[in-house]
Amino acid sequence: MKKKRTTLQDIADRVGVTKMTVSRFMRNPEQVSDTLRHQIQAALDELGYIPNRAPDILSKAKSHAIGVLLPSLTNQVFAEVIRGIESVLEPAGYQTMLAHYGYSKTSEEQRIATLLSYNVDALIISESQHTERAQKMLENAGIPVVEIMDSVAHSRLPAVGFDNRAAAFEMTQAMIARGHQKIAYFAARMDERTLQRIQGYEAAMAEAGLSPYIKKSDQASSFTLGAQFLEQLLEEFPQADGIFCTNDDLAIGALYACQKRGILIPEQMGIAGFHGHDVARAMVPRLATVITPREDMGRIAAEQLLLALNGEATHTTPIALPYQIDCGESLRC
Repeated sequence: MKKKRTTLQDIADRVGVTKMTVSRFMRNPEQVSDTLRHQIQAALDELGYIPNRAPDILSKAKSHAIGVLLPSLTNQVFAEVIRGIESVLEPAGYQTMLAHYGYSKTSEEQRIATLLSYNVDALIISESQHTERAQKMLENAGIPVVEIMDSVAHSRLPAVGFDNRAAAFEMTQAMIARGHQKIAYFAARMDERTLQRIQGYEAAMAEAGLSPYIKKSDQASSFTLGAQFLEQLLEEFPQADGIFCTNDDLAIGALYACQKRGILIPEQMGIAGFHGHDVARAMVPRLATVITPREDMGRIAAEQLLLALNGEATHTTPIALPYQIDCGESLRC
């Protein structure tokens, strides 16, 4: 059964005032007393109220817009996700309304409120961990919501993704099986998915009786950061013979830095990335990487939304998509 979106009357009933008083507060909080101001704001936060900026006439009709919230609009990972989403939504007569939040939970909360205020018919979001207020808004929005990129996080919302921890575990195992023993992990952004990949790497290293070594930064991933990590690694852990990176950008930067220094790939240093971008498969040596189902995720998430919008049954448990371990040419045979 479709949930009803929280209204001003719901807020008024919770506080014990008239709807007009709540409306007055929304227009100008200074028009009500300090006590009422705190009570109304608390009720707004508790019930996950979403202001509707669309004209009243539109509140009773479909907008034919789907909100898509991503951490970055420049990362190739999400460009391919968008392609999958639009391949389904555009033929069905829906437009995508894109927003990004720069990996910030506070910004994500604000973008969710903004997208919902424009009366989108459904949402696709790329995180499973939200602020308390954002979670309430998503649960009380009264529209279909699908999370992507993760199939194992504990969430109360439908999800389409893959197991980041398992993928990292398997790639680390593949590196170890090819004779790389002193493997470092390069991590950036430190979002939930990167933390899951680190867990997979650490678990595989522990299972093999090996010691983990992690270089991490809150900066955005880049070729430059990968090269910087490589330089630091050679000073701090010169015996390293393998590097597993949380994405291909870091891995490519590290690989080029090794070549610049005359370090042989893969004989002296094995390098693996994550996601399987086209450039990783075109370079020499071809980069070992986890090939992830990015376009499929977008497509299937959009298909699930269309089913929900048409009143048809959808998956109630996460949809886990397969990934592929590609050892390329940057690991020992």
